[in-house]
Amino acid sequence: MAYKRVFVIVMDSVGTGAAADAAKFDDVGADTLGHVGEAYQGKLHLPNLAKLGLSNLRNTPIEGVPVANPAIGDFGKMAEISTGKDSMNGHWEMMGLPVTKPLSFFPNGFPQEIIDKIEHFSGRKVIVNKPYSGTQIIHDYGERQMKTGELILYTSGDSVMQIAAHEDIIPVEELYKICRYARTLLNGPKYIVGRVIARPYIGPDKDHFTRTANRHDFGLKPTGKTDLNRLHDAGYKVIAIGKINDIFSGSGIDQAFHNESNMDGMDHVDEVMKQNFTGFCFTNLVDFDAMYGHRRNPIGFGQALMDFDQRLGTVLDEMKPDDLLMITADHGNDPGFRGTDHTRENVPLLAYSPSMKNSGQSLGTRSTFADLGATILDNFNVPAELGTSFYDQISNK
Repeated sequence: MAYKRVFVIVMDSVGTGAAADAAKFDDVGADTLGHVGEAYQGKLHLPNLAKLGLSNLRNTPIEGVPVANPAIGDFGKMAEISTGKDSMNGHWEMMGLPVTKPLSFFPNGFPQEIIDKIEHFSGRKVIVNKPYSGTQIIHDYGERQMKTGELILYTSGDSVMQIAAHEDIIPVEELYKICRYARTLLNGPKYIVGRVIARPYIGPDKDHFTRTANRHDFGLKPTGKTDLNRLHDAGYKVIAIGKINDIFSGSGIDQAFHNESNMDGMDHVDEVMKQNFTGFCFTNLVDFDAMYGHRRNPIGFGQALMDFDQRLGTVLDEMKPDDLLMITADHGNDPGFRGTDHTRENVPLLAYSPSMKNSGQSLGTRSTFADLGATILDNFNVPAELGTSFYDQISNK
């Protein structure tokens, strides 16, 4: 029998070593999990991920995370074929829609014609307009924004426009309205940007500003059919937790939950596990990336991994025999690497079910993230258009 419920948890940015094409992205030497382990000097405690095979899938085990002998699940890695290393690219590719044409990037800031239109629409002046760290920019310009009501607009090494504003100065709904308008300017044909991100923050001064959970990603609508659509059209329930709904613009999704944090996301996972449904639950946990990867904070990153691992124990205990869990990531964001951008890395692939017939197997290095979606479709007997299923290796038959 096929699995009735498939759960995929994406540990946003938890890469496991430089990809074969890392040189194209100037990311040779990046290793998110490896460098977090080194920062903890053997004290990174991830017992649940370890027994699933997190160190088994690596050439060099993560410091402090033992190789499981045998692992209770199957393990491997996935390589990305999309042209970029953003969350949208990674998630779309997992669902059978890799981004094969480069999106627009703006290392020198957005064109003045775009800025002029945003200023005219919003009635507010735009400041900064260049690549910047999201936390550093509100430290450097947040107090000015509170005084003037300007829009702090910036980008990064990814195809994104981010607009930050203090919630007491520009209400969240107004910021969303501005971002929705900016989204319309970046859908092509001249400029095609992956995401426009609203970045509200709070706090009295630059030393106490914090970004809030009211972040919202206004993503480019999928340019074709995804595996979410295929599952939905075949009559299976599709549930999105975290920014999944934003990344896919709601397409093919039946039920969606917004996350306040990783732990809030795991609360939603626990809630969905109590539902009686047949289909797919797709979860993104973004704190690894947003709070620790971009801020190059390996200690915070490791603590977030340990917190997740603890909650993962509950998930493993609650799984039913006809449940399948897969854990992966969408890209790297090595907190021990230079810069503040995502890193081009392979991502972990862990698969587990209480009824899995052949646990402890290596799934190898998959040639595309799309193998994940193809496997899910194979489980539900839905045809895939891209990717090679590994369902037979992880099945309960």
